[in-house]
Amino acid sequence: MRIALLNPNTNAQTTALMANIAWTAAPNHWVVEPVTAETGAPLITTQSAYDVAAEAVGVLAPRLQGFDAVIVSAFGDPGRDALQKALPCPVIGLAEAAMSEADQLSRSRFAIATTTPKLDGRIRALAKAYGYQDGLVSIHYTRSAPFALTADTDRLVEELADCIKTAQAEDGARAAIIGGGPLAVAARALAPQFAIPIVEPIPAAIRALMQI
Repeated sequence: MRIALLNPNTNAQTTALMANIAWTAAPNHWVVEPVTAETGAPLITTQSAYDVAAEAVGVLAPRLQGFDAVIVSAFGDPGRDALQKALPCPVIGLAEAAMSEADQLSRSRFAIATTTPKLDGRIRALAKAYGYQDGLVSIHYTRSAPFALTADTDRLVEELADCIKTAQAEDGARAAIIGGGPLAVAARALAPQFAIPIVEPIPAAIRALMQI
């Protein structure tokens, strides 16, 4: 099976990191190929950057012909619906896969920990569109600016951990999603710290494709 790991932002280093995580999670006979958006922002943190990313994803449709599946590897799933209409293969977004997995693991009581408060409306709209608005008990955001956190992994892990602790203590969350493809390394570091499941979106997307 040949999978395109499509990064809707323009950071090729992040694309490679996410593709490696997908490779690790995928069956041995699958091939994961990284694809990076040609235009847009290096990090999607606002609605305007999201809109540009969605357009950049759509433009890549001809290049994605021939793949067996596509993962839109940004938590807001930019361009996912349009791309699915343009391609004959399955197209899955990180939010779509992670919410599905978290909803099952938590018996419909999960939280999201992430770094992009300006995308709150988009994340909540996705939860509603995918049918998980009742299962999503809360979204908690890191205190520091997203760009600062990308340069400080220890601080990123610490602030995301605080988000998860709050979701457990105040909202009764029974699972937590780390909301973002570029947060994959932090998600891996956080999982051993908590008794509740910590859902990593990229492996969740691979598992979702395995069920198709």
